[in-house]
Amino acid sequence: MKVALVHDFLTQDGGAERVLSVLADMYPHAPIFTLAYDARVLGRRFSGKDIRTSFIQRLPGGIHHYQRFLPLMPTAIEALDVSGYDVVISSASAFAKGVLVSDDAVHICYCHTPTRYLWSDSVSYLNTLSYARPIQTVLPYVLTKMRPWDRLAANRPDIMVANSEEVERRIKKYYEREATVIYPPVDTEAFAHNRKPEDYFLTGGRLVGYKRFAIVIEACTRLRLPLRLFGTGPDEARLKKLAGPSVSFLGHISKDELARSYASCIAFIHPQVEDFGITAVEAMAAGAPVIAYAKGGALETVHEGVSGTFFDEQSWEALADTLARFSQSQFSEPEVRQDSKRYAREVFVNKFSALVASTSKAVKV
Repeated sequence: MKVALVHDFLTQDGGAERVLSVLADMYPHAPIFTLAYDARVLGRRFSGKDIRTSFIQRLPGGIHHYQRFLPLMPTAIEALDVSGYDVVISSASAFAKGVLVSDDAVHICYCHTPTRYLWSDSVSYLNTLSYARPIQTVLPYVLTKMRPWDRLAANRPDIMVANSEEVERRIKKYYEREATVIYPPVDTEAFAHNRKPEDYFLTGGRLVGYKRFAIVIEACTRLRLPLRLFGTGPDEARLKKLAGPSVSFLGHISKDELARSYASCIAFIHPQVEDFGITAVEAMAAGAPVIAYAKGGALETVHEGVSGTFFDEQSWEALADTLARFSQSQFSEPEVRQDSKRYAREVFVNKFSALVASTSKAVKV
């Protein structure tokens, strides 16, 4: 069985790239097709892999400023040559699902989300951009033109797999398709450190506006609660200006340092709406309860009173009220850890392998 993997962009190391990394381990001889690849960012994770890029990679700025070529991306993904493969697995948050496969090939799309900036987050996406005025003026029309292609592309896979029930609902709403839910793999064993809680809360990830770390910083600053925040990103400078003396920025930290931080925090704070939310599950794997905004994937991964608790309004006031009443003593470390095991790497590997085997039609598996 010849397998090909297709991914939108290999330019940042996030949850989607971790899923792709596991798929690449499952199918070690499969080439990875992508629109653009930044080896400086992901060279270590995909070391030795056969990475094949689109023509966007060769355009001036195609690696670091690929967003400017948005109108070309449907053409670029369709130009990737995946002929001659029995099974094509696309890992898609945007374009990868639109790859053109052979008539006798099976195309399975692992959908991280329907394209956010075309559907659910279109308005907020436009409001966060800092392009020159002519581009800002034209971009809404570009996005409008791209929506029909995105719908068409979503009809191409033979099988749609959603990374959560939240994403399954969005696939049904925007693409009018059914999807099978297989949760993404989390390296739970890597975060199973001995838990020794210290006097601080923890939050973090990629520092971008939609993650809403600002409300965590404001709540902890006003309550004078110790907070440690890991990660880097474009919102870092703004967040540092909001932070009081009780807030510490850890920057980029190693996987081992992250595991120790999870294991020693009072609780992990998850203020954003995520399709799934890998960091929350990582914290649970370390035995740390999660304080999460009650929307999105967190409603599936965190269980009230077992592995965490929720706040109902995405504001610093609602979070502060929850923090003021929070007691880690009400949570059992073994129960928190057990709740994370539903998302272990081996669970994903077993379920996805079974799906490939059952949907490969006449292909020998």
